[in-house]
Amino acid sequence: MSDKKLEATSKGSVGSPPYAATAVQHGALPARNGPPSGKPPLRGPFPLDIPVLNQLRGKRLGLTNVEITPSTKPENLSKSELGPFEYVLQTAIQKCLDVYETELANSLASIPDPSLVVSADTIIVTNSGRILEKPRSENDHLNMLKMLRDQKYHKCYTAVAALAPREDVKFPGYNLETAVEETRVFFDDNVSDELIESYVKTREGADKAGGYGLQGMGSLLVEKIEGSWDNVVGLPLRVTLGLIEKAVLNQGEEDEEEDDE
Repeated sequence: MSDKKLEATSKGSVGSPPYAATAVQHGALPARNGPPSGKPPLRGPFPLDIPVLNQLRGKRLGLTNVEITPSTKPENLSKSELGPFEYVLQTAIQKCLDVYETELANSLASIPDPSLVVSADTIIVTNSGRILEKPRSENDHLNMLKMLRDQKYHKCYTAVAALAPREDVKFPGYNLETAVEETRVFFDDNVSDELIESYVKTREGADKAGGYGLQGMGSLLVEKIEGSWDNVVGLPLRVTLGLIEKAVLNQGEEDEEEDDE
């Protein structure tokens, strides 16, 4: 399971292909070793054409050509007082605000303020309610995976926060939208201690909450999941896009609702 902390601001276009778009892709230039003369060149994938991504394209963001800005906030919130849901949510919010405030403080005349900051935090919660993050040692890693196997299932919580500055600079000066996605993961109770020990030695899961990566060799430990797959292996994209749309496009809607009252 990935331990995501996407506190990032970057310069780049949102929704662009994973490689630079060229004139060839848009049919403006002949492609090298391309089709015979007189036939249109091959066309590559194009950016997703939806309003929020079109509005953000070309602005300073944290989605492509990522300029990582790690949060310096310690993860010291009380797990016992907040509980798993509120703990992961408040951690993501804290990191998002920390990065945004840091970027504002460090902003230079030649570097615009970030147009969007997205942060995320992930935890694993056992069916007995214990919160797991990254394993602290090889022995901790072994015990963690054996516990997840013996308890049969656990939950993966990912909290996402999306922050966009308000154009009207109304207090607090930004829109902040949040959500927590939950996925239930079932380990195969037939997984042997030997397989777990071999997996730990690969170190694939050493930097991940819960100590395993569903998208890699860690899938050998998992029988099935209930819920979003990308919530376990990375960022829950559908949820994240919805939050970005709210943060960027819905500015002023709350004001209109207050006026109606």
